[in-house]
Amino acid sequence: MVRTKATYYLPPLLFAVTLFVSAGLLFWIQPLIAKTLLPLLGGAPAVWNTCLLFFQTMLLLGYVYALASSKWLSLRAQAAVHIFLLLLIAIYVFRSPIHAPAVQQANPTRWLLESLLLSIGAPFFILSASNPLLQSWFSRLQHHLAVDPYFLFAASNAGSLIALVAFPLVLEPSLDLNEQYQLWRVGFAVLAGVTCVIAFVLKPVRSSAIESDPATILPVHRRLRWLALSFVPSSLMLGVTTYITSDVASVPLLWVIPLALYLLTFVLAFTKTRWASLNRVTMVAALVVTLILSSGATEPAWALILANLGFFFVAAMMCHGQLANDRPSVTHLPEYYLWIAVGGALGSVFNVLIAPILFSSVLEYPLAIVLACMLLPAEPRAGNRSKYLDVIYPLGLYVLSVGLAILVTYLGAGSSIVQLLIVLGIPLIIINHFFRERPVRFGLGLCAVMLAGVYYAGYTDRTLHVVRNFFGTTRVTTDSTGKITSLYSGNTVHGRQFVDQSPRCEPLSYHHENGPLGQVMAVFNAAQPNSRVAVIGLGVGAMASYSQPGQQWTFYEINPDVINIARSQYFTYLQNCATGSLNVVEGDARLNLQNAQAGHYGLIVLDAFSSDAIPVHLITQQALDLYLSKLAEDGILAFHISNRSLDLKPILADLAGSRNLECIGFDDLNPGSFEGKDPSQWVVMARSSQEISNLSINSQWQPLSGGSGGRVWSDDFSNIIRAIRWQ
Repeated sequence: MVRTKATYYLPPLLFAVTLFVSAGLLFWIQPLIAKTLLPLLGGAPAVWNTCLLFFQTMLLLGYVYALASSKWLSLRAQAAVHIFLLLLIAIYVFRSPIHAPAVQQANPTRWLLESLLLSIGAPFFILSASNPLLQSWFSRLQHHLAVDPYFLFAASNAGSLIALVAFPLVLEPSLDLNEQYQLWRVGFAVLAGVTCVIAFVLKPVRSSAIESDPATILPVHRRLRWLALSFVPSSLMLGVTTYITSDVASVPLLWVIPLALYLLTFVLAFTKTRWASLNRVTMVAALVVTLILSSGATEPAWALILANLGFFFVAAMMCHGQLANDRPSVTHLPEYYLWIAVGGALGSVFNVLIAPILFSSVLEYPLAIVLACMLLPAEPRAGNRSKYLDVIYPLGLYVLSVGLAILVTYLGAGSSIVQLLIVLGIPLIIINHFFRERPVRFGLGLCAVMLAGVYYAGYTDRTLHVVRNFFGTTRVTTDSTGKITSLYSGNTVHGRQFVDQSPRCEPLSYHHENGPLGQVMAVFNAAQPNSRVAVIGLGVGAMASYSQPGQQWTFYEINPDVINIARSQYFTYLQNCATGSLNVVEGDARLNLQNAQAGHYGLIVLDAFSSDAIPVHLITQQALDLYLSKLAEDGILAFHISNRSLDLKPILADLAGSRNLECIGFDDLNPGSFEGKDPSQWVVMARSSQEISNLSINSQWQPLSGGSGGRVWSDDFSNIIRAIRWQ
């Protein structure tokens, strides 16, 4: 092979490094800007999924630009246009600080998309175009690797993967947001310089005549298959992200894990290694996840998260492996990437925009599981006969499952766990043994079991009301005896109330009179240095039952559906149990609390939850300073920190220590025999020990001291890894 000047100056390593850096910057800015915007929307889990919709849409636009450029412009013209845009955007990046607007709109999704477009839209667009464009340039060089440049796709995804993993493990614990933005800008400047080097010495030596070869025409069904194989992993990624963030916390660590696995499957699929069939592994994982979702299991959280992430990984690997095996010649490289981007964007559009309208609960995730199983390569011995049975058999399985649900409910066979094993276990065994050779039959069989699980849950869960919005899915249920009504956000209880009139004003769940909050309210109401109380987070309004005549209570709640439910016929704390005056303020607490007068409240209670944890922006130094500015000198701060996965006591202890506050905590993990009471953890702060002396004499309240060695959380810095319960 003749070694040309272009080959000498442009080795594959230079392209690989450039794409590595570009992808790293692209996927670094994603969690960075999302973490910046998260506090402005109450820490809702939907923030990240909406950000992914924006990212994948901009990725699609970048790929459209790359395809149009490669088709309509010469190589020199492509390079000139791309360098001009890159340098222009580089100037914009350095002259315009990346920040989010401070004003929210009534539509959170629209506001968030507009904020992303104005803040990082331009740099994200040009970074998105780098991957297909530079690969197209490389394919025009006289190099033995140019005939199959897809190894550059693996290099690009490797850069993305490393950036994602580094964000929660290295960057977030070490640098605040402003420091990261500055470092990101430096990286963007480096990328612009390296890309300029490539563009200035680029000399095409491969002919593009093959583009007119009729043998290279792509059939429509092949394009549609690319679309499906990219749509399903994208939808699965958003679905599993919603699943784990709704039950743990909406934080970058849990955002990037599914996205990192998604990118890892691309890296592995587009390497030279041929991977063994994942059919059987995917099917077994799908059976396990179907059992988990259909049973409504919530514990142990770490095992459920690992099971769902495991299925997602093998399913995405299966889909992306088929995509990689079906990659076309370099002639169609830009179009191939465009179809992958279209499928990814459609997955985001479906999960973020369409599914919340169609479904009142998160059904898009199990639906994506079914579709993934239907995309499994068919077994060679399955043949094409009796395709109608692929529908008839699952229908029969659904009838069997519903029949089993009715039977075990009528007979009361054993415990609820035994009943679930019968209703779900028998059909899943049938699927495993008789449906696995035909992917469509297997997927529809799983769908039948999931629907039967919903039917069975109707007997045991007795859901009264379901509503879904940007802030999540909220359910009102009653227990099997009909004595207690509960409010759930995802799988987390957010309040309970007795149905009978006589005990209906008793606060239940985490707010029980015989729990930590009951003691706090007894101390406050006995002293009453200030009659004004602020509660951040409404829930079912149970705390209103603690109000006394002459007191003024203000509840701050960001979710309008929670406000409507608390005022509905399902819960009557606000209407019938309050003896003081009540006011409910809709919107983010930190923004609205700023409107209160200085020193206005004698007690501020933080009882806000997104997923299973307090939103991070409500437990930072800036948030604490805001609370203190609105708290009377002898006032009390109470934090509800109950959580299955995070230990927030050290975080709050350090916050209190940074402001020289007294801090005590009470872990009430044994609810005893009190009906309707749930385990809870509370932390109380005050400016001096005198305000909490009547609590401190109780040995159940333990002093919490700061100085644990961790950096104090602020609006620009938080380290969720430090708060994880590892045991």
